[in-house]
Formats: sequence, C-alpha cells, structure tokens
Amino acid sequence: MTRSTGFDSDILAYGLDVVFCGINPAATAVADGHNFSNRSNRFWPVLHLAGFTDTRLQPQDERRLLEYGCGITAVVARATQRADEISADEFRRARPEFEAKMRHHGPRVVAFLGKRAFAAMTGTSDVGWGRHPDQFADATAWILPNPSGLNRSFTLDALVVAYAELRQALKSDLRV
Repeated sequence: MTRSTGFDSDILAYGLDVVFCGINPAATAVADGHNFSNRSNRFWPVLHLAGFTDTRLQPQDERRLLEYGCGITAVVARATQRADEISADEFRRARPEFEAKMRHHGPRVVAFLGKRAFAAMTGTSDVGWGRHPDQFADATAWILPNPSGLNRSFTLDALVVAYAELRQALKSDLRV
C-alpha cells in the first residue's frame, strides 16, 4: 500500500514462500525509501546468514528478495520513530486489511517479526517463537524475533538460528 509519503513498503508477489511482516514502516525507512535501512537493523545480514539469500542484500536491493521467494510488508501502514508507538488497538484495526492482503498474495508462510502484532490481532496472550499452531490468512503463521537493533534480547547468532529454523522448514517442504 502506498503511503502519503510516497514510500511503498510492500515487496510482494503471488505465491511467495514467505512474507516477512514488520510491525510498521520505520521513519528511517520512509526517509531512505527502503525497508530495514537503519544501520542498526540486522534484517539483511540475518536473511543471508540464515540461508534465505546467497549474498547479503542491501536495503536498496530489497526487490531482489522476490527472486528468493521472499517478500516484505508491514502490519500497520503508519510510519513511526519506534514500533512501540503502535497500540494493540491499532493492530486490531489493521487486521482486516492486512489479512486480506495476505490472502490475496497467498504466501506459504506469514512470518511476523516480533510477537506484538500477531498477539494483538489474534487476541492470543501466550505466543511462542517459531511455527504457530493456527494459520493466519490461509498460510502458516511463524513468529520470528524482530531484527531491530533495539531488540537487545536476541544476539545476531540467536536471530540467525531462529530464521534458519524457518528456512529449513521451507527447504524440507514442511507442509506449511
């Protein structure tokens, strides 16, 4: 969806293996015109180290993700300085449009970057990491740690392990 700023955070196509769903566009992404462009964000190195890409892509290469069967979107369209500026109610209000977008694009996996958006939209209080037992928008729901540099709970190695688990499930053609 194109924002009033002219920034379109969606990198989507029909039938992707996985769509990585951020919480919302960061103000830095809007300013730079590319997803996960903040230097402290570990998204691009994690994708490469976890085996999703054969080279470390840069934010300006984001459309190349489609070549690897991956996409990017955000649950909430509104850009903010910090993700914690999005309330649980805003996630709930965003769900119908977001879910329709995911159904329209039909990915095998909808991978939420962090627990907050998924928990708020589904009303699930105890969300674990990894594959969720319930589907979301007719796709497997997978919960990954947010790669933001502000997320100090996860080291780079821990992020790589979590993302590699999803990559391995996709490679082994897990019935997702």
